[in-house]
Order: sequence, then C-alpha cells, then structure tokens
Amino acid sequence: MAKQEYIQANKQWLADKAKEEGVKALPKGIYYKVLASGEQNGKHPTPRSIVTVHYTGKTINGKTFDSSRGGVAPAFRLSDLIEGWIIAMQQMVIGDKWELYLPAEMGYGKFSQPGIPGGSTLIFEIELLGIA
Repeated sequence: MAKQEYIQANKQWLADKAKEEGVKALPKGIYYKVLASGEQNGKHPTPRSIVTVHYTGKTINGKTFDSSRGGVAPAFRLSDLIEGWIIAMQQMVIGDKWELYLPAEMGYGKFSQPGIPGGSTLIFEIELLGIA
C-alpha cells in the first residue's frame, strides 16, 4: 500500500470508529470508549502529574507495538507523553480504563516509530492506576 493510501485508510478507520455506539469525542479529533469507570468524583491528572498506567498500543491492523501488561505498571510525567495522551488522560480518574483512538497528528504524525508507520492512527487501551 502506498503511503498516501495508508494515511487515507487510517483516517477512514478513525471516521468509521467515531460513528460506533459508545464512542465519545475529545478535542483535536481524539475519540475514546469507556471500558471501566473509576472514582465518580476522583482527581484528574494535570500535565505536571506523574501517572501510573497499564497500557497496550496497537495500529489499526491490530498489531501491538507496545504494552506494559505482564510487567510492572510504568509511571510517566504526563507532559512528557504524546499529545493525544496528554489531552485524554486529563479527563480520566483513577480506575478509568479507556480505549483511546488517536489521529496520527496526536501521536507520532508523519514520523515512523518502531512498529508504527508514519501517518498511523493509534489505538491505546489505557488504565489509570495512580496520580502523583
């Protein structure tokens, strides 16, 4: 598949996903589906927060490119992560588990990463375990 075809296929996948039942929108073309809900009036992380999460990242063909499952949940400063995570995670509370759908521009854009061709829509299952 040519690069332009690949980029278009990823955009179409995201547009189709956005129409599915239970899929909600966030700013900048980000979508998500709630898999589990955490504390009702829980605290939300800020960009300066250190978040502890379990996650799995996939491309639209279902290929996993990264996962913390099966190991110790990593902690990250939220502001150090890709823009899509920064935007979405500020809406989450501890105990939330979401499937997150990021347009390429909210992930790695046109730049390829190991296992991730440039222009990829990214799918993450994120479970927020802690905020520091």
